[in-house]
Amino acid sequence: MSGRVELVWIGDDAPAYDHGASHPLRPARVTLTRELIRACGLLDAPDVVEVPGRDATNRELALIHAPAYLDAVRRAGHGEAGPWWEHGFGPGDNPVFPGMHEASARVAGSSLVAAEAVLSGRARHAFNPAGGLHHAMPARASGFCVYDDPALAIAWLLAGGAARVAYVDVDVHHGDGPDAIFAADPRVLTISLHQDGRTLFPGTGFVGDRGTGDGEGTAVNVPLPPGTGDGGWLRAFEEVVPPLVEAFAPDVLVTQLGCDTHHLDPLAGLVLTTAAYRRAAAVLHDLAHRCAGGRWVATGGGGYQWARVVPRAWTTYFAEMVGTEVADELPASWLARASALPGIGGGGDLPTRFSEPSVEPSGDHAAVAGVLAEVRASIFGFHGLPG
Repeated sequence: MSGRVELVWIGDDAPAYDHGASHPLRPARVTLTRELIRACGLLDAPDVVEVPGRDATNRELALIHAPAYLDAVRRAGHGEAGPWWEHGFGPGDNPVFPGMHEASARVAGSSLVAAEAVLSGRARHAFNPAGGLHHAMPARASGFCVYDDPALAIAWLLAGGAARVAYVDVDVHHGDGPDAIFAADPRVLTISLHQDGRTLFPGTGFVGDRGTGDGEGTAVNVPLPPGTGDGGWLRAFEEVVPPLVEAFAPDVLVTQLGCDTHHLDPLAGLVLTTAAYRRAAAVLHDLAHRCAGGRWVATGGGGYQWARVVPRAWTTYFAEMVGTEVADELPASWLARASALPGIGGGGDLPTRFSEPSVEPSGDHAAVAGVLAEVRASIFGFHGLPG
């Protein structure tokens, strides 16, 4: 396998995946991430390249999405009238926007470019920061997500010859799309660490939701209480993810790297700092090499402090993929560019460093320990691990 690492850029010609100016999912977060990666010199490292994304074809999208849904997305985005609410569209989370199919197909196709790079051996790791739209279902949009690119990448990898795929989702919201789509498929291990669904959208992802039929035990959900900080979250991550991924022995590791777990994020209640992302990146990198032959497909995900948090978080992950440690101080050129944008991620001055002061969590450590005990008792035995 090549030692190459690829950053997949959706392309300057891509129709904007943009729900509107008042929507919390801001396209600028992806552009700012790319610019910070560049400003930190990560694309100048040996064997690191930026590659263009592409559109997913209808045939590829149909690996997980219903043809009638694909038709509805296209027609809605072209301004046709219809009962689009039947497919999850309408005011609020999932408004129809112009070019919706084309923009969504480019995001999904860019995750397929990452999957192609890794499965073919062209690259060791590949990252599509525009991806990670993990709430979309086969026939319904949900949670800002039109096409489920992480699930599509997994389905494409299986169709292309991968025997087993492990999916790790660290978004603050339950990774319900891949969980549901592969619930009965024993070839796919899905692990989602998220804020407890009793307190946050989409209201799913409980420990007892562990897959069905032949896939029972391959859906792993770790619902954490609001207020969980770096210590509790990292304990949950390290006690659950490495042993299960190692026991599953996947051919490819796929990750969704949502950073809406951050203490500044306006849409959720976990209180992580960038220190947790740095540690999670190192653990995932080690797992990719130890358990999946180095094959790591990464996508972005949630994150609604789009200037203050998201670029730092995803650049931290990409630096780990590249194997380079960036200077703690953010580049002045990037700060000047980001500071010139209106409404920089919720107001206030931009941080000037990747690192940040620790936050004293209000979460209940005993509650985290209880969740972990429940996960071990419910799941570990399916993988030959002690509960």
